[in-house]
Amino acid sequence: MEIALMDVPFLSLKDVNARYAEELKAAAARVIDSGWYVLGEELAAFEREFANYCGVRHAVGVGNGLDALSLILRGYKELGAIEEGDEVIVPGNTFIASFLAITENRLVPVPVEPDPATFNMDPAGVEAAIGPRTRAIMAVHLYGQLADMPALAALARRHNLLLIEDAAQAHGAASAGNKAGAFGEAAAFSFFPTKNLGALGDGGAVVTRNDVLAERIAALRNYGSAVKYHHLFQGLNSRLDEIQAAMLRVKLKYLDEDIARRRQVAQRYRDGIRHPHIQLPAVAREEQHAWHLFVVRCSRRDALQQHLQAHGIQSQVHYPVPPHKQPAYAGLQDAHLPLTERLHDEVLSLPIGPTLSDDAVDRVIAACQAFECPP
Repeated sequence: MEIALMDVPFLSLKDVNARYAEELKAAAARVIDSGWYVLGEELAAFEREFANYCGVRHAVGVGNGLDALSLILRGYKELGAIEEGDEVIVPGNTFIASFLAITENRLVPVPVEPDPATFNMDPAGVEAAIGPRTRAIMAVHLYGQLADMPALAALARRHNLLLIEDAAQAHGAASAGNKAGAFGEAAAFSFFPTKNLGALGDGGAVVTRNDVLAERIAALRNYGSAVKYHHLFQGLNSRLDEIQAAMLRVKLKYLDEDIARRRQVAQRYRDGIRHPHIQLPAVAREEQHAWHLFVVRCSRRDALQQHLQAHGIQSQVHYPVPPHKQPAYAGLQDAHLPLTERLHDEVLSLPIGPTLSDDAVDRVIAACQAFECPP
């Protein structure tokens, strides 16, 4: 009797967290026994440890990645660096959270086309989009690969613009010894469970070298209060809780090890997939990609996904519809972004993660190689 092969999961969070389950349980017990569950010692310790990991002075734990992005912009509004109606240049091919953070602050997103090789921001396109109301560039490190931060930083300096990193997918990505989060004025991270550094719930953080901005965001996340019951600003409730901070402290210790395995998987894909209709992701020179996602491009994407599914291989699309084509942004429907729209029709994310076995990787490669592209 033939034995059926198990499906190759896109990412098994159960397997990811099982490797240090006892440490996670011990961390949770430590918080439970402490009797202190919000804005306590676990969060303070994680903020110190994550700031040190990123190579910056401050990390401020917040409720999720969207809040982290939004609070950066809100903090700069409170400090007078940005006003309502100002423009923020953003990649057109990003997750909608990048846009939501901008419009939530009553700012105007200006989407630009990506570099066709890396899918990240094209500095030339950014420069062409700079206008009299431009105040910031939001560089998204898409899929775990750093945007061209030296070029974007030079643009920001030349035009006196803020440079903000959307590092939601880029924990551990690095270039020239610097990690994601250390290039711009401030950076936002997400700790959604599927991220390279994922909580067991939701969470996020802002990292920055700016003492004043960090202090302002720490107050804004806590009802606008730095001292209990004294509210200097109209803030919100967005705090990374003690349980999640404790979970993240455990997982942060293994982040570089996990990324090393992701890089091994990515390299095997890059060596093994040689199909004329499957375009592999490009990697910028002298950069360490964190490989949150391994995204290929295929003109017959849907057929490729169905083919992989028939071989028991899960895949996902990041993302099927760009923000400017979403009903939520009907006012941007006429934006001319043909490359962005084409990418959203062609990209497909293959399984990748720290627990993906070599056998599973081989199955993915073999299935890709066996794909018969329809005319």
